[in-house]
Amino acid sequence: MESLAKEQIIDTYKNCVAARLIDNKILLLLKQGKCFFHIGGSGHEVAQTATALAMKPGYDWAYPYYRDLAFSLQFGYTIEEIMLEALHRKGGPSSNGFAMPFHYGHKKWRIIAQSSPTGTQFLGAVGTAMGAAKDGKDEVVYVSSGEGATSEGEFHEAVNWAARERYPVIFLIQNNKYAISVPVVDQVAGGSVYNLVKGYEGLNRYRVDGCNFREMYEVASDAVVKARRGDGPSVIEADTVRLLPHSSSDDQRKYRDPGDLEEDRRKDPIPRFEEFLAEEGLLASSDFQKIKEEIQTRIDAAAESTEKLPIPDGSELERYVYSPQVVVPAKGFVEAEHKGRNIVMVDAINHALAEEMERNPKMLIYGQDVAGKKGGVFTATKGLTEKFGYDRVFNSPLAEASIIGTALGLAIRGDYKPVVEIQFGDYIWPGFMQLRDEVATLRFRAFNAWSCPMVIRVAVGGYIHGGLYHSQSIDGFFAHIPGIRVVYPSNAADAKGLLKTACREQDPVLFCEHKGLYRQRFASAPEPDSNYLLPFGVAKIKKEGEDITVITWGMLVQRSLDAAKKIEEKHGASVEVIDLRTLNPLDKDSILASVSKTGKVLVVHEDTLTGGFGAEIAAIIAAEVFERLDAPVQRVAAKDTPVPYGPRLEAAMLPQESDVVAALERLVKY
Repeated sequence: MESLAKEQIIDTYKNCVAARLIDNKILLLLKQGKCFFHIGGSGHEVAQTATALAMKPGYDWAYPYYRDLAFSLQFGYTIEEIMLEALHRKGGPSSNGFAMPFHYGHKKWRIIAQSSPTGTQFLGAVGTAMGAAKDGKDEVVYVSSGEGATSEGEFHEAVNWAARERYPVIFLIQNNKYAISVPVVDQVAGGSVYNLVKGYEGLNRYRVDGCNFREMYEVASDAVVKARRGDGPSVIEADTVRLLPHSSSDDQRKYRDPGDLEEDRRKDPIPRFEEFLAEEGLLASSDFQKIKEEIQTRIDAAAESTEKLPIPDGSELERYVYSPQVVVPAKGFVEAEHKGRNIVMVDAINHALAEEMERNPKMLIYGQDVAGKKGGVFTATKGLTEKFGYDRVFNSPLAEASIIGTALGLAIRGDYKPVVEIQFGDYIWPGFMQLRDEVATLRFRAFNAWSCPMVIRVAVGGYIHGGLYHSQSIDGFFAHIPGIRVVYPSNAADAKGLLKTACREQDPVLFCEHKGLYRQRFASAPEPDSNYLLPFGVAKIKKEGEDITVITWGMLVQRSLDAAKKIEEKHGASVEVIDLRTLNPLDKDSILASVSKTGKVLVVHEDTLTGGFGAEIAAIIAAEVFERLDAPVQRVAAKDTPVPYGPRLEAAMLPQESDVVAALERLVKY
């Protein structure tokens, strides 16, 4: 406290008051129908403001949660900017009206645009701290939540990774005793987050009265000092009070006793702050009302001026789902002939990674078993640790959400390019929330202020006797998600060119590698040179034809080519085979041009029939070239069951060459 000047302490009080009065103002605007949602921080102001005061806005990083109004104001937000977001007006620094209010984000102050899911913010903070540690910077990363979010596994994954590596993360857990209506005793063993995390070696722990400014500032300052000098992360459990319902959609009188509510009001941190200021002789009692009136006047003026500003409309809706910058334009691309030695797909992937690591010193590779002499369970990263060092090619904990979430936090920094591996597509689901709710939506919800260019390499597909949990196709799930590029090569040359492009793209890329193709001779190809980049959204006509179009990707490309040859030999029908190579972006032009020419089409894919991406392709064809069709659109896909283990069962479930032949024969006869 001795380090703070009188004016700093008074300004801190003003910040707490501003946050409280903004809460009150927005509740009034809500009743007037001028905004639609409110989630308040009343009762949390001192804990948040004191922590922000201990940090360096614009130098340090912040992942605030939805109740962090006071923190965001202290860290750099203005009252006017808060109103822009609350009233969903253009120009709001977090989202330009594209995300819910009170999900803070501000590029200038390094406040990362937040999403709504609870608990997903922790791992991103660890990734950002990882970058600071690797760069040798003394930046501190703040991340916060209520006590309820600590029930999420991703909180413990984040604490574990940060503690193990001594990363400079401050986890501020604001314990107001209720997660909506669920009391803390139903959330946390023993009711204390401080006790809950005591087993993590390397973690600093604090429990503090978050309504007491002096205590809160001293604890936060100590945690920040430790983080800056490399003494590891800290969990601060700050006991606060929730003076308002969880949100404007909640009524806490339904589940809290009047006595409980009155007890919280007695602990209100702002009157206690005023007592402290008066006792220290920093402000007289007459000053408090004057300060509140001045701040209220500014809030009212900000609300009034904001109401006159334009509201975003649908014309910009699709503007920033993906990066406006394209590394390799599809337009005008001419396919090259490659003169390198023949190479299998897994080696092509390995070489692409090595070349991009040479080119970009900020590219990192990590995941499960990727480092050292093993080099991944399929050896795709073999030799890379030896060549580039463990600092750049390293093993992660066996936790998919951790891998993807920390990669997000690294990529957010703007200089690192994380290329992470998920060992099997079947095990990507623990990381699905990070991919769907954090990674895919970041650019959109931040209106292009923040982005996370990263690559998620994942081995997918069956035909290897892998059973239920080593054979799934996941492309249909991810092609459904706006914001993630989905790439799926069928051969070594394409794999190298597409992966090198993915390593330079500004969007997150899910790079699907069919493990059944890794060492297949039919998927081998002459190796492209180190300058070869294959653009996304350009399909390849693998075989030209006039009578039927086959649209396919991945393992089914070769099966479709073999089937087409049999149909031509038996029936004399000319079959065109198109390898999509990328599902998002999709080369609609090539699809529609081919179908318009042939009039008959078969979509072939490995994923299950119902809900597979083939249905989307069929719908596009039906909507745009229906008049050119001479037969109904046909599909060949896997049966609607999990992938079984037994060889005969697997063969019956997954699409075979004979299935493609039979479907083509039906089209020939139609």
